[in-house]
Amino acid sequence: MWFKEMNDLCLHGRHREIGEMDGGNQSGGSEFLLLGLSESPKDQQVLFWMFLSMYLVTVVGNTLIILAISFDSRLHTPMYFFLANLSFTDLFFVTNTVPKMLVNLQSQNKAISYAGCLTQLYFLVSLVALDNLILATMAYDRYVAISRPLHYATTMSPGLCIFSLTLCWVLSVLYGLIHTILMTRVTFCGSRKIHYIFCEMYVLLRLACSNTQVNHVVLIATGSFIFLTPFGFMITTYVWIVRAILRLPSASSKYKAFSTCASHLAVVTLFYGTLGMVYFKPLNTYSMKDSVATVMYAVVTPMMNPFIYSLRNKDMHGALGRLFQGKAFQRVT
Repeated sequence: MWFKEMNDLCLHGRHREIGEMDGGNQSGGSEFLLLGLSESPKDQQVLFWMFLSMYLVTVVGNTLIILAISFDSRLHTPMYFFLANLSFTDLFFVTNTVPKMLVNLQSQNKAISYAGCLTQLYFLVSLVALDNLILATMAYDRYVAISRPLHYATTMSPGLCIFSLTLCWVLSVLYGLIHTILMTRVTFCGSRKIHYIFCEMYVLLRLACSNTQVNHVVLIATGSFIFLTPFGFMITTYVWIVRAILRLPSASSKYKAFSTCASHLAVVTLFYGTLGMVYFKPLNTYSMKDSVATVMYAVVTPMMNPFIYSLRNKDMHGALGRLFQGKAFQRVT
């Protein structure tokens, strides 16, 4: 599929170059129009209140998880350390896109500046990559907890946790920078209407009138490394986890072991499932329905993660209860 897409992109890039020679070139400093999911005023009011509610739930849910983990010493473990950072990433992710979308829904002016669009694109690309890498790190944490419980504290040392998180951030920042810098080389002409809720990279590339072959080659190369490698690592890790669980002597111990990684597995499935609906397909097949699918990973997934991790987690229930009662700083006796 990728080889066919690259061939189509090469032809598409040549056609764009011919268009530029014909005088269709414009500078990249103009505005874009974020048209969102609907241009109907009635639909926009419904969408505004729906997305505002989802945004507030996401902010409150992820903030509570961060506060509960930060202030409760019982949760100062590697698993909750990575969970707090995942919640921070999700919180930053929705704040990067949803507020602008809410303003557009309530305003007749749907414009976003060229610089604003690239800024939104940078954080979007970086934070999606960061989410992916943190989930891969959490998978390894669950593997060590289940297969080597006696060595868990020494294996998942504070130094290793900080190093792993730092590496996730560095790779994500570089990934975002590479694609944002490459996007500055792209020239746009003709329609600047974006039928999405934010400045999405594939949509911008489709609006370009210059040759975007380099962008797509780099996108496939870096995307394979930053997404497919962690995804393959998680699949391998869960094969090891299942094998370790099956070797446990009793059904109760197997259930307890599986419950420790069930939340993470649910989040991984939701993350890659919603992401796959949008990106695991050729560029030339993009349509309006992909804008709706984008809402799933951009809004719904960050909103659901706090519920998934706290729904059956007794430690999180206790930490949230102590947080509401003002006892979060209480130490374990």
